[in-house]
Order: sequence, then C-alpha cells, then structure tokens
Amino acid sequence: MVSEKVQINNPSGLHLRPAGILCKEAMKYKSLITFEYAGGTANAKSVLSVLGACVKCGDEITIFCEGADETEALRNLVMVINKGLGE
Repeated sequence: MVSEKVQINNPSGLHLRPAGILCKEAMKYKSLITFEYAGGTANAKSVLSVLGACVKCGDEITIFCEGADETEALRNLVMVINKGLGE
C-alpha cells in the first residue's frame, strides 16, 4: 500500500466535474483506491462517494492505493489533482 497527502486547490472543491475526472483516472487502475478526508473515507472510483465527501478548496486528503499498479496509480492521481482536475 502506498499513500500521499495532497491539497485540493480547485476553487469549488470536488464538485461534479472534478469528481468525475478523479473517478475516471482512478478507474484506469486495478488497485483499490480510496482517500481519507476530515470526515472519513471515500472510494475514489465512485463519483457518489467522492461527492459525498464534500471536499472543499484548501482541504487536504490522503490518497491510498493498494494493488498491482499502486505506485503508478498514486503518482498519476496526485498529478491530476495538482493540475486542477480539469479546471
């Protein structure tokens, strides 16, 4: 299992469009991908789970990847988040 903390910098947080982009990226990998935030844990491959996390701009999340392609998955998810998730 690998993990990394990352800050969400999108002005509106993880609303529908960036949540969809995050999920689409996460679904490319076989690994189990979740993230922890102030209120609990969310499945990064589920748009409803990501939206339910109510992550706002400036919030820090910790991404966890576990599986055969965990290192590649973590690296690319962090990169996509740092690039603003399409915004």
